[in-house]
This record gives sequence, C-alpha cells and structure tokens, in this order.
Amino acid sequence: MIAIEIKVPLDYGDKTVHESVCQKLGFEYAGEWKILRRELITDHKPCYKMRVGVSLDPYAEARMLKKGLALPYPTLTLDLPSAKLQSRPVVVGSGPCGLFAALALAKVGACPIVIERGDDMDTRKKKVADFERGGALDSESNIQFGEGGAGTFSDGKLKHGAMDACKHEILSEFVALGAPEEILYDSSPHVGTDLLSGIIKKLREKIISLGGEFRFNTKLCGLVCSNGKIKAAKILCRGIEDELCTDTLILAIGHSARDTFRMLDAHGIAAEAHGFGIGVRIEHPRKHIDKMIYGEHADEIGKAASYRFVTHLKNGRSVYSFCMCPGGSVVAATSNEGAVVTNGMSCHARDGENSNAAFLVSVTPEDFGGSPMAGLALQEKLEAKAFSISRDYKAPCVRMEDFMASRASSGFGEVTPTYPRGTVFAEAREFLPEFIEDSLRSAIPDFEEYRGGFYLPDAILTGIETRTTSPIRLLRTESHESLSLKGLYPCGEGAGYAGGIISSAVDGLKTAIHILNQNIQ
Repeated sequence: MIAIEIKVPLDYGDKTVHESVCQKLGFEYAGEWKILRRELITDHKPCYKMRVGVSLDPYAEARMLKKGLALPYPTLTLDLPSAKLQSRPVVVGSGPCGLFAALALAKVGACPIVIERGDDMDTRKKKVADFERGGALDSESNIQFGEGGAGTFSDGKLKHGAMDACKHEILSEFVALGAPEEILYDSSPHVGTDLLSGIIKKLREKIISLGGEFRFNTKLCGLVCSNGKIKAAKILCRGIEDELCTDTLILAIGHSARDTFRMLDAHGIAAEAHGFGIGVRIEHPRKHIDKMIYGEHADEIGKAASYRFVTHLKNGRSVYSFCMCPGGSVVAATSNEGAVVTNGMSCHARDGENSNAAFLVSVTPEDFGGSPMAGLALQEKLEAKAFSISRDYKAPCVRMEDFMASRASSGFGEVTPTYPRGTVFAEAREFLPEFIEDSLRSAIPDFEEYRGGFYLPDAILTGIETRTTSPIRLLRTESHESLSLKGLYPCGEGAGYAGGIISSAVDGLKTAIHILNQNIQ
C-alpha cells in the first residue's frame, strides 16, 4: 500500500473521499482506502487535509513513490516479546502509564498486580463531585489520585506526534474500548473526561480477564531490598500494612505522589530535580476563542477551537500555554488539605461556555535550590499560600485588565469563572511569586500581538497552577531500570519521562517491553 494526500470539505462523507482519491490517482479506483491522518485547515476556505492509504499494483505504487506523488504506507504492528517472569510484577499506579504497562504484561501471561492508592473509577468520581460541591477532600482519592490517574479529569487529549507502532497500539485499544475511531487519524485527537472514564473501566476489566489483578485503596509505603535488588513492595491498605513479594516493581505513580517521592528519597533511590511550570488558568468565552482562531469561518467550522502559545522573554523565561481545554472548565485539583491547585478539563462535546488553558512560566532547579525534593517544597508553599487567601478551597482570581494594572478586581464582566469551589478576588502578588507575575504580565502583549483578541479585559486568571509535570526525575538506565535498585522501573509522568496521556502510556508500554526482553526464555 501507499499513502496519498487529498483535501475534502468539512462535511465530507465516504463518497467524497472516494472521489477525491480517484481524482488524485487520475483513474477510477475500485479498491479499499483508509484514512491515516486528518488535519483541519482554516486558511481561506476551511477543509480537511487527509492522508489516505490505497493499494495499487507494485509497478504503479513504485512509480508514484518515485515521482513524489505518494508516501510509503506506515507499518504499525507491535509484537510483544514472549517471556516468562520469575514472580508476578507489581505495578504502582493505575494512570495511563501503569495501565498500559499492566496490559502488555497481562497479554503475555505475567499476571500483573496493579495497586492504586485511590478508589475505583465510580467511587472516585463521586468523591470528586462531592468535593466540588463543597464537601471534604479525600487526600487519597481525588482529581490526582484514583483509577485512571490525573489525566481522567482533563480534556482527554491524545496528542501523539508522528505515529509509530506503540502509539497506534494504544490508540487502537482506546477505540476497541469505546473511543471514536477518528482518534486513530485526527491530528489533534481527544476523548474528554466523560468518555475517558468509561474507557478506563473497560481497560481494567480487560487486564483482569487476562489474569491481572487490581487492588484499590492500596498505597506503596516502602521497599524491601536485598543485595541491590527489589524483593518486595511494602503496602498500606485501609490501615493494614503488608508486603507483596516481587522482583519487578513498576513505578507509575504520577506527578503528585509527594509522600512516595519522599519515601524513595529515604531509600536512596537516584533522582534529580526536574524543571516544571507555575502559573494560572486563563478563561475566555468559548465563542470568543473560536472567532480568534477561526475568524469569519467560526460558525462554519462549528467546533471549539484550540490554541498553543509560547513566547521567550527578555528575562530568559519562557511563558507557554498548557493543557488547553476548549469548551471546558477549571477544576479544583488539589490532593492535599489546605492547598489550592487549578487544572482544566473538557467533556467530549467541548460545549461549555468558556475555554481555558494554563499559562505557565518555566521554572528550573536553579529557582528552587536544585536538590531533588526542593521542587516539591516550592509547590507546597505556593499552594498553601493560595489557600490562605480564603481558607476554604476558593481559588484566587483576577480579571485580565486588573492583572495588567496590578490591582485586585471588584467584579466580573462577560466571563464567569468555572472553578467549582468558588473564587475570591485577589491581587496576583498575593498568590504568585514576583517573577511569575512579572513574566505573565510581559507575555500577554506578546500573545495579543501573535493572535489578536487574546487580550480580553474580562478574561479571568485563576490560580494557582503548579501540578503541570513532575518536579522530580527518577534516574534510570536505557532499559528503564532504576540506577539505584535492580528490578525497580520508574516510568511515566511522575518519574519525569512523560507529559500527557499518550506519552505516559507509551512509556509504560515500553517499560513493559524492556522487562519482557530481559526475561526472554
């Protein structure tokens, strides 16, 4: 097969794609075709640019490839190594990294045990909803902890860049478990929190059907080691301590497992400080953002617009947008009592009144002392400071016009904040470090110059956003094994090797493959 590129209108159907394929080939094509990639083009008349796989006779394919009229058809088959592990592997964390590591191991009969400090999906969702309505925070089961990991309460972005066998395997699993097929070829795929939560439950059920086991409300609290090798995982389940004997422990703990990081540090597990971002969520009306991105074609395109901004300031800092949630909401994302943390999420339809994104300032180890645990301390300090403004989990916020003028707001305009626990007006200096505040203030004119309409006086800045990525990197070898302890495999976002659902899932899958390769019989 080969791949050709075509353009089709927004309201295309199978007939339209077929006709475009025939036009590109120059003859009536009677074979099968498959969409490999689809990208929305908004210049001039909006349309979709597609890459489509077709099958011709070898001579015709070779001729088109030689003339540059086609591209090679990608081979995206993933074969797992056949291996036998000496003991059941233990996977710590049931986010995308842990789940896809467990799935790969389960597929070859390794019968992994997945431990998760939080609740199963249904119980977790109820606790999150209760906290949003003003209830108590469960510090073990919340937007950060629980089945599905932090990505469950997000836009459900499945960005993957250049497709390869691992990414295709992961996306194919999502489709098989209920995601729309378009995520296999859309250039900016997403599923949304509402669909993702159901997919995660089905993924758990599949792992169990293949011999895997899940233990919820079970936290890793220590390691049992001998002669530089892992022997068992110490666990805590509902106040009862126990041990799981294993020689393979996969750490897929996510970026908010601060107590686990400190436990690992006490065990001398090699780590280093890792840069991250600090900032705020900025909310605009969704229709305003749609018009800003799509212009006069916004109504014709009819889907919530996304954006991605970055600027490099004279002070050496970078300011960038992160986790943009079209038609979404700002969520209360703390996992610690006495702390305020913001994040964003969208449902699949992306039809909320506002669109939001994190706007972050780059923070490096030099900013917080450079020791492995120093980044955690900075996050905790800032989150507690944001909480101290209202002391009831309300988030500090400020209108964009007032932020630029270095003053607190006195009322809302056309944008009503979506943060569920409520907001309180505050000057930015009350909850942001000075260098963060100054950098954001310098960046907003750059974003306005790049995309007119970004500066909106009534846009809302809500803080504080600190859980952007892990402030720690757990050092590992090329085979993903800890530099300090044989049989310990740090992976995913918490270990500092991923950022987002797909990259975390890929890292978990590749970690499992490394483990299997080391145990081939």
